[in-house]
Amino acid sequence: MDIPSHQKVIVIGSGPAGYTSAIYLSRANLKPLVIEGYMSGGQLMWTTEVENFPGFPEGVMGPDLMQNMRKQAEKFGATFLTVDATKVDLQANPKVIETPKGTFTADSVVLSTGATARMLGLESEKRLLGHGVATCATCDGAFYKEKEIAVVGGGDSALEEATFLTRFASKVYVLHRRDTLKASDAMQDRARANPKIEFIWNVEVAEFVGEKKLEKVILRDTQTGEMRDLAIAGCFIAIGHIPNTTMFQGQLELDSLGYLHTEGKSSKTTIPGVFACGDVQDHVYRQAITAAGSGCVAALDAERYLDHHG
Repeated sequence: MDIPSHQKVIVIGSGPAGYTSAIYLSRANLKPLVIEGYMSGGQLMWTTEVENFPGFPEGVMGPDLMQNMRKQAEKFGATFLTVDATKVDLQANPKVIETPKGTFTADSVVLSTGATARMLGLESEKRLLGHGVATCATCDGAFYKEKEIAVVGGGDSALEEATFLTRFASKVYVLHRRDTLKASDAMQDRARANPKIEFIWNVEVAEFVGEKKLEKVILRDTQTGEMRDLAIAGCFIAIGHIPNTTMFQGQLELDSLGYLHTEGKSSKTTIPGVFACGDVQDHVYRQAITAAGSGCVAALDAERYLDHHG
């Protein structure tokens, strides 16, 4: 497929934010080029059933939802390149995006490169991701009603997820590799006061065990090296996220956590004509529906920018 080297608008990234942005841009007859990345579809490609996306009362599989969004954008005129952008010059006019399939220029750019959940790096973790191993309590917590589960981590996000999960689970173990927490005092007090939460100190997960779904974790004592089993139905990894912003450092303003800074309620970055949406600029909500909403905002902002600049 011969893709013109210059585009009115290029979307870098995919997921619910990038695909929604592409749908709106296509409907505005802007024919966006979407450089969706080799890992197209974002974090939902690792999710099994999504029960909280509006319009799907019976739930929908994460990969199916992403594939349908992609097809919808393609139907209205979006073009897709399933490669990673390797280098960008967002300060140039027009903007320059380099890929393994060639270099492209654009009058405006929408960034939806997302964030990557920090993982423990175990092979068994990768194999059981979406089958008992999870990274989002609000996404998957309801699957564990009256079951015993665990949360790995010791910061605010870990205790917040553990507290939230007690709405469903019969018991939530907090697994922490030290004997003190990094979380705020208020968050610690709240978690310690919850009778469903039990702390297991000085342990790290050595392995996740299960064939088709998680059955137990093997814990290693960080002080003695002693191993022990813990039977659980689910394990949530809550050791933070890494925004995928390396390519934009030195060009765009980042916040204190490394996420792209956007202006007020808009998707505008510090460079005119460059817009950001989804998890690459949102470290608070990180939901498929909020990402999709911000993708709509970015598309509308880009459309108005292009209208204003002829």
